[in-house]
Amino acid sequence: MAEAAELQGTTSAPARRWLRRAAGLLAAVPLIAGLVQATAPPRADAAPKPTGSHSVDVAINSLTPATPTANDTLNIKGTLTNKGRAVINAGHVGLRVGPVMRGRSAIDTAATRTGYFPGDDGAEIDSRYAAKVGRLPVGGSRDFSLAVPLRQLSLSEDGVYQIAVSLTGETAKEPGYQQVLGIQRTFLPWQTTPPGKKTKLSFLWPVIATTQITARTDTDKQQTPVFRNDELAKELAPGGRLQQLVALGKDLPVTWVLDPDLLATVDVMARGYDVQDGEETTPGRGQEVARRWMAALDQAVQGHKVVALPFADPDLASLAHRGKVVSGTLSHLQSATKLAVSTVESTLQMTPETDFAWPVDGAIDSSIIDVATSAGAHHVITRSDSIQESDTLPYTPTAARPIGGGTTAIAADARLSTVFDGDMSRAENSTLAIQEFLAQTLMITQQTPERQRSIVVAPPRMPTANQAQAMATALGGLEPQRWSEPQDLSEAAKAKPDPAANRQVPGRGDYPKSLRKRELPTSAFSQIQETQRTLDRFRKILTAEDRVVTPFSTAIMRDMSTSWRRDPRGGSAFRNDVSTYLQGLTERVGIIQKSPATLSGRSATIPVTVKNDLFQGVDKLRLVLTSNQPLRLKVSDPQDIKIEGGHSQSVKFEASARANGRTTIIAQLFTEDGQPYGEPMTFEANVTSITSTVILVIAVGVLLLVLAGIRIYIKRKRSGPESAGPDDKPGGQSPDSAPDPLVDPQDGPGAPAGTGPQDPAQPSDPSPDTGSQSTGPSGSGEKVDR
Repeated sequence: MAEAAELQGTTSAPARRWLRRAAGLLAAVPLIAGLVQATAPPRADAAPKPTGSHSVDVAINSLTPATPTANDTLNIKGTLTNKGRAVINAGHVGLRVGPVMRGRSAIDTAATRTGYFPGDDGAEIDSRYAAKVGRLPVGGSRDFSLAVPLRQLSLSEDGVYQIAVSLTGETAKEPGYQQVLGIQRTFLPWQTTPPGKKTKLSFLWPVIATTQITARTDTDKQQTPVFRNDELAKELAPGGRLQQLVALGKDLPVTWVLDPDLLATVDVMARGYDVQDGEETTPGRGQEVARRWMAALDQAVQGHKVVALPFADPDLASLAHRGKVVSGTLSHLQSATKLAVSTVESTLQMTPETDFAWPVDGAIDSSIIDVATSAGAHHVITRSDSIQESDTLPYTPTAARPIGGGTTAIAADARLSTVFDGDMSRAENSTLAIQEFLAQTLMITQQTPERQRSIVVAPPRMPTANQAQAMATALGGLEPQRWSEPQDLSEAAKAKPDPAANRQVPGRGDYPKSLRKRELPTSAFSQIQETQRTLDRFRKILTAEDRVVTPFSTAIMRDMSTSWRRDPRGGSAFRNDVSTYLQGLTERVGIIQKSPATLSGRSATIPVTVKNDLFQGVDKLRLVLTSNQPLRLKVSDPQDIKIEGGHSQSVKFEASARANGRTTIIAQLFTEDGQPYGEPMTFEANVTSITSTVILVIAVGVLLLVLAGIRIYIKRKRSGPESAGPDDKPGGQSPDSAPDPLVDPQDGPGAPAGTGPQDPAQPSDPSPDTGSQSTGPSGSGEKVDR
């Protein structure tokens, strides 16, 4: 504080000028900020509101009948929404009819055009059929309804007409000025006379779902399957996606395309299932809806052509672009094709067609064709935006076209196949899609009425319930068969190819980048193959291998499902769960870790315990013990292993030691073909042939020998020559001492012991009683100290 006061009192003139300038700059900050704000570009959320013919959003929510006849009345219902900046007064809704359209590209242009174009949108019909709107405030909405007799439209010739619903009125800002403030176009197919030849139309009806069943099963005898979640029950329930597909498709002239995995899943679901709930499982609740759905499907497909995709609908493009580099991957596709037939036959009691492959979005290249045909398919469903036609071809050719090697590409029409891709939950989108579909089919027929063609429609792979409803309505509009007739996919594949159609298969570099980004990575196929190798090793030791092989084999097929493109994280989690769960099962059979062992002898028995925590027995295993120093410690031969479920077995090995010391022993299980099973177990064996007890016994023996020697020495000292008296006689015995057997009685007095001639009848000195110690191995059967 003192320093601050001192500085304030001693501020120089330059410092004061600097302070004044700083104050001036601070005062100018608000002004500069205001200027910056005034000149800054407007935010995206503050975009200007539409004006002119874009002011009102006109939505056509229904148009009936979709394919009217001369005596019909066209009924149109919709909604108006004022998105402009001014209130609309004195408005009315009217119907406009444009000229007949020429060519399919004209339909494409009209479908994407916005705003009012006086020359193309035609004049409004008689005002008697207009609907008054009145006042429409900013942001307000209002429904409208039109009913117009077809004779009022003045349709001069057969063909596709553009019709439009427009709102005409005046705004509060421009009173007295009537203008078109909003417009929505759609199409009206008009056919009064039969064409020369009708177009044959094959419509695929896909019944496919995301993989739900896991590799896990409960430990009961029924092996109750475990599901990822219970979402499938919602799709099978009334109003659900799969329920709607079956209910709508049963009365339609379609070719059913089924994923056998879905049939197998629903079949086991109907018999009881559990659902994953963290680390636990809970009983599933969809048994009844599964039974009803399967019965409904069985009834719906009767009399229809059924095409079965390979089991679990494997991603052909991912297999071709990323899976082929992993050895053995393509074998799963062949297995999936075989399983498809048996699955459909067992669930629907019918034999399906399995000669068709369907890559994602019909996009193909040469590698995808190779993969598809490797599993036995001779027909590949592609799309006309993949095999594109030349601009010089003035009509849409027949879908089937040979591409060499006995393979036929079936090019589904791209416009018809993608028209239902959008959000069909909005009535506006659904109505426009239906009318565009009908208009395109009529336009195809009118391109060359004298030339009959076979057209295929491949809609979204997993259509929503709303998309299915829109497709069913569109097919219902074709029911009178005025310009087309239904045909199943097998007949379409046999159709006579158009000689002018493109038969060139795109190269790998032409595959769409947007689809390539969503492919399964190479690492996924590497993981799949590692899981398969683990399963192959595991199955060799099982006594009831079907309980493990069947769920894991199908799980491996599900690892490659096309459905994972919609949920890549879910696919990765699914693959991890399969591999982790299988690895955990294999680890339930293994060698129990052994503590270090001490061998208290030159030979001993080493016990090793093998566990089996599975619910089934294991067999055809061999346990091998290997010493890292066989010259020091040798272990007996390998032994075969067979263990019942939930038990352990202790196996004893004979060990022979040649030297003391520590030795590492490795225990490893092997399958019958010599492949290692599980991780090896190592433990240490310490060989101690001379133990402390043995050393004590030897020490006591040595002590006794020493004491015996001392005693003998004392006795000799006492019985020497100096101990004989003068009264002693030869052969006499001193009363104080016993005769010494080491002294010859013939020796003279004072003679050294043993120097005289020996008596031939006298035995020689006995040899010492000190036998050598045995160096042979100790007795067998000694225990191992732990």
